[in-house]
This record gives sequence, structure tokens and C-alpha cells, in this order.
Amino acid sequence: QAQLVESGGRLVQAGGSLRLSCAGSGRSFSNDAMGWFRQAPGKEREFVAAINFSGGTTTYRDSVKGRFTISRDNAKNTLYLQMNSLKPEDTAVYYCTAATLISTVVAGTNVPYWGQGTQVTVSS
Repeated sequence: QAQLVESGGRLVQAGGSLRLSCAGSGRSFSNDAMGWFRQAPGKEREFVAAINFSGGTTTYRDSVKGRFTISRDNAKNTLYLQMNSLKPEDTAVYYCTAATLISTVVAGTNVPYWGQGTQVTVSS
């Protein structure tokens, strides 16, 4: 059974850094686009970042540009999200996703693979 498992979330002070990981298992995700979403309490889930299968194309929501970096290691079947200069408004559960097309990942609809999420809490 194919699945994605996130890790790396924790409590961090504002201005700090975290690196989230998303490990794929059960199948190779090297031919899929992958991405990160987040959901804060009482808010809708929102797109954060996406990367194409080769890593050559990335896209971000405006509020994280210049602070977050998405990357992948296809040999390890793993996706990453490096988060720097964290702000309290980045507090959320972060989910990784995978789909055939990067446009599908960005849209967040009809995405076949979702992880269970990892909690990131940024204190002020």
C-alpha cells in the first residue's frame, strides 16, 4: 500500500527554522509531482509549495516565498520543506501530497496521495 509519512514538525520560536520530511513507501514517487499543504485551526487547508518530478520546477504561495524551500531526493523517495524565518502565522498541520501533474498538486483537488500531517507550532 502506497503511503506518505511526514515528520519534523515541532514547537519552534519565531525566527527559527525547521525542515519537514515526507517519506514515500509502497511505490516510487519519483515520477510524480509532490507538494506541501497546511491547515491552521479553524481555517481551510491551503497550498504551500510544489515541485515537479525532476525537481526542476517549483512554485510557492506568496507568503512563504523567500523563506521556504521545497526539494526532493528521488533516490530516497523523500520530499522536504526547509522553513526559515518562521512566523506565528505559519503554525499549522503540514501535509505532503503527490500526483501525476504539478498543476493537480497545486490545485489540491483529485490528489491521490496525502500524508497524515505533522504539527508545526511557531511561538511569538
